[in-house]
Amino acid sequence: MFSSSSSYTSFFMILLAAFSLFPLARAQLNSTFYSLTCPNVSAIVNTAMQQALQSDPRIGASLIRLHFHDCFVQGCDGSILLDNNSNRSIQSEKDAAPNANSTRGFDVMDNIKTAVESSCPGVVSCADILALAAESAVSLAGGPSWNVLLGRRDSTSAYQTLANTSIPAPFENLSNLTAKFNAMGLNVTDLVALSGAHTFGRAQCRVFINRLYNFSGTGSPDPTLNATDLAALRQICPQGGSGSALANLDPTTQDTFDANYFSNLQMNRGVLQSDQELISTASAPTAPIVGLFSSNQSAFFEKFVESMIKMGNIGPLIGLNNGEIRSNCRRVNGS
Repeated sequence: MFSSSSSYTSFFMILLAAFSLFPLARAQLNSTFYSLTCPNVSAIVNTAMQQALQSDPRIGASLIRLHFHDCFVQGCDGSILLDNNSNRSIQSEKDAAPNANSTRGFDVMDNIKTAVESSCPGVVSCADILALAAESAVSLAGGPSWNVLLGRRDSTSAYQTLANTSIPAPFENLSNLTAKFNAMGLNVTDLVALSGAHTFGRAQCRVFINRLYNFSGTGSPDPTLNATDLAALRQICPQGGSGSALANLDPTTQDTFDANYFSNLQMNRGVLQSDQELISTASAPTAPIVGLFSSNQSAFFEKFVESMIKMGNIGPLIGLNNGEIRSNCRRVNGS
């Protein structure tokens, strides 16, 4: 069939390349993963989210943040949900600097998991439930809805050290933010679109108080911060006050998922430095994207969905030989 050794070599190189790509082609998430084993999982999650929002209007923003912080640490594998467990040498990501005393919603995740287990025991991973909860949070707040890609399995380890370095911080500059997103395979459009999740939710004073009183060690407030907002935020966050006091990330529509976040940035009303960095200079590559999303909410919604799906595909554990389906999101099975 082949007329020379070089032909054989070429054939086997092509064959090797094909086999190397096979796991990627096979290991794909899909929106119908539970269509036979747990067809109502999306409805179960959505109902539980509606119930949680009745008593806690912040919970939607909190759960999308959990999903984000999960995906940025070793992929979307539910590792952020694990508690400390010395018997399994697990140091919880909950205690990493970006998460300690700020990530929340674990009790709601427990409730959702219980509801799912009641209907479909041992079938749906905590990682997938978190991805579904994030979508539900957005759509219930007036944002877009989408078909969540599913099929992730749960990690049996946590990665606290990695969490300390890989999660973008609220005080980082645009260069660092871009680098951390690029490390996850996400570009500047993804950075701007996913930052748009700050259109709802709250921030603790401790993560932005330097902008109010001592920006970059100057002894003065951040000169880019809107003067009216500076006065209002100082009322919420006085010097020497509680670092855990909360301020709305979007001072206009704090519990609604819309494009006002981007309009706020154009008026220097971003609460977090990492938000205002997106439009810090006219030449910033993120600035025109902020402008587009500010003037076109549909464009923001479309790109946000694309970026959420893209982020949700970071390093999932797929296949029976990887990870597990936890029965309790806080601990690995058998512990």
